[in-house]
Parts: sequence; structure tokens; C-alpha cells
Amino acid sequence: MTRDITPAGSPATGAVDEAFAEVRASFDRFCLAAGIEALGTMMEADVTAACGPRHGRDAARRAHRWGRTRGRIGFHGGKIEVERPRVRGLDGREVTIPSWETAAEEDWLGRWAMNLMLINVSTRRFGRAVRLPEGDVPAPAGSGVSKSAASRRFVALSAARLADFMAADLSALDLLVVQIDGLHLGDDLVLVAAIGVDGEGNKHPLALVEGATENAATVQALLDNLVSRGLAPTVPRLFIVDGAKALSKAIRRTFGSAAAIQRCQIHKARNIMERLPKEHHAATRRVLRQAWELDDADKAEKLIRNLARRLDQQWPGVAASILEGLDEILTVVRLKLPKELRRSLACTNIAENMMGTIRRVTRNVKRWRDAGMALRWVAAGMIEANKGFRRLKAHKQLSVLRAALQAHHDRMMIKPVAHVTRAA
Repeated sequence: MTRDITPAGSPATGAVDEAFAEVRASFDRFCLAAGIEALGTMMEADVTAACGPRHGRDAARRAHRWGRTRGRIGFHGGKIEVERPRVRGLDGREVTIPSWETAAEEDWLGRWAMNLMLINVSTRRFGRAVRLPEGDVPAPAGSGVSKSAASRRFVALSAARLADFMAADLSALDLLVVQIDGLHLGDDLVLVAAIGVDGEGNKHPLALVEGATENAATVQALLDNLVSRGLAPTVPRLFIVDGAKALSKAIRRTFGSAAAIQRCQIHKARNIMERLPKEHHAATRRVLRQAWELDDADKAEKLIRNLARRLDQQWPGVAASILEGLDEILTVVRLKLPKELRRSLACTNIAENMMGTIRRVTRNVKRWRDAGMALRWVAAGMIEANKGFRRLKAHKQLSVLRAALQAHHDRMMIKPVAHVTRAA
């Protein structure tokens, strides 16, 4: 005969019953009570370390107890009042309690505000997002859950993040690719951002500058910032731009005439289609796609020139647009990169993906008051986008890009010398 030897559960103690009753009543209240109790235990340990045991006579004590007071700490995106002990030193001055200082200084409130605003919770709904309307954790005036309090915390924390972002050292990053793109936020406000890809295929938001237009001066300010933070101008890299002439001009001025620049093929095709009637779209797209898929740059260039020649009679402006910047459109083909890697690096899709996250983050902003506000928001969006970045699809082929860039750099540096020798 078998017997059930599993011991019967012991009856719950009164403290456990009380705790479970509190959980059933309000989990928030239970967590708050447990947290306050734990903090109280830590503070009492700090007081004992400074003053010795209560009612004891410790000759080594450094301070003595001085009653209790109430202070505020962060909880669920707002503030709550907590009773804490006070301690005075032997000289009569108040002594700080380490555990209380840590609890009070931790920037939970700013991080709550920034996180909720980055996922599009408006400041007007901030209080409801962090405290249940029917909950019993109070949110009286001064608890820090108002729209103005949330806004102030977001401004402070986003400004600090922007400063750290724009001062981060780049010298340790093995960047092979730099994409530069602009974001228009208003008629007189443009932000130009840079994002890099390292030798392992990891993506890194790099810098952000503001300007009235996407001109050479604005881009030059961006590049100067990158160089000052450790981006060596002598290292061969591939620069991918959306097609603005100011970008290429500033890149060559900063990184030399040998810099490899790839214009975004998607932007180029879009600009051409916008100037052509619909009946020409399919044939033009077919030719462009065929040229970009070729492994021979000379054949690809010939194909595009033939397309421009056919359109020249009826659409001379479009034909000129097709030929404009032709060398930079085929840079990845001339570097003889593998087809999968070419597709990843022939456009500014990485930057466009980041811009999509920025637009999502900033969609609640109804009016840009100034460039400082725009920089804070967009930098926060870039940092948010960085959390979702994946490695470049063709990251295993980046060693081919490194070798091709070095060969291209050496070839471009030798060309002027060879020309002078022949002339002599």
C-alpha cells in the first residue's frame, strides 16, 4: 500500500495574509509599501553605521540621530513623500544618508518622461500613463506628473543626451561607410544627420547639425564635427549621399578628391520619374535597373548615356539630369563590389530608416520653436533608432569593400603623378 508522503502546506502567517490582502487591494500600493520598507531598512543601516546602535554609547560614532523629516523620491514617473531619519555630525552640521541620496538623485522621473514621449505619449496624458486613474497611489499637486513637469524633465534629459551624443569619441570606430541625409522640418529649418557602418556591419548614428538649407556650409559643419571627434580624414571610406551637390563638394574638401562618393540610386530614379510623363516611366526604370545590376561600369555608363540620348530630343532637361553626377551614381559598380553588397550601399536606405523613426518620434510636435528644440528631439530619435538597428545584410562582404576602397584611394592618388610624368 502506497502512502502520500507529501507534507501538507503549513498555514500562512498573519504577515503573509496581510501582504496578500494588500496585493489583492492594490499591487501598486503593495510595491510602494515594500519599496519604502526596504529603503527604510537601508537608511537605518546607514544611520547605525554613523551613529552606532540606538541608545548605545559608542565612542567611535561620527554623528548622532536628530529626529525624522519627510522628503520626496521618484515613483512611477512622479514623486511620493517618504519619511526619513536625520543625522547631525559632532560639529552640528547635517550628515547625508547615502541610501537616501542615491534614491533621491536617481533620475527615474526624467527617464520615465523621455521614454513615454519617445513612444508618442503626449505630456497631457503623462499623468494617466504613469498612475492609474482609479488607483490609490496619490498624485496630488507637486507630485511631478503634470504636463509641464514632464516637459521640463524631457528637455533637461534630451539636452544632456544631445551633448553626450555630439561629443562622443569616434576614433575607436572602424567606419567603412558614412551616409549623410537631410531632414526638412520647416521652411527655414533643415537638420543634416550622419550615420556610419563599421567593419563588422554595425550601424552607428554619428552626428547632427542644423541649418537654414542643406547647403555646403551646413554639411561642412557636420563633417568638421566628425573629424574633430576622431574620424580620420586619411582613411578610405565610402560616402553615400542623397544627391545634393553641396554634400559631394564638402566631402571632397574635407576628405580629399580621392574620396569615394555614391549617390543614392533611389533618389536619382525618383527625381527622373517626377520630370517624365507616366508613359515613359516603365521603360526608363527598366534601363536604369538594368544598368545598376551590371557588373561592368563602362557598360552601365553606356546604357545610361544611350537612355539620355533617346530622351534628349523631347525632354532635354531630363536627359541632362540623367547624366548629371553619372560617375557618382556608379561608384559601387566601379569598386567591383559583390551584387548583394552593392544593393545595400547604392542608396541611403539606412539613413531613411532612421529618418522614419525620427518622424514617428516627433509626430506629436506641432510647432518647432527653434533649432535647439529640433536638435534635442531629432537626436533623441536617432538614439531611439539605434536600439532597433541590425547588422548590414551583406556584412560578411565588407572585407571586399575595405580592399576596394584602399585600391581606389591608391589609384586616385597615383593618377596626377602619372599625368605629369607623361607630359614631361
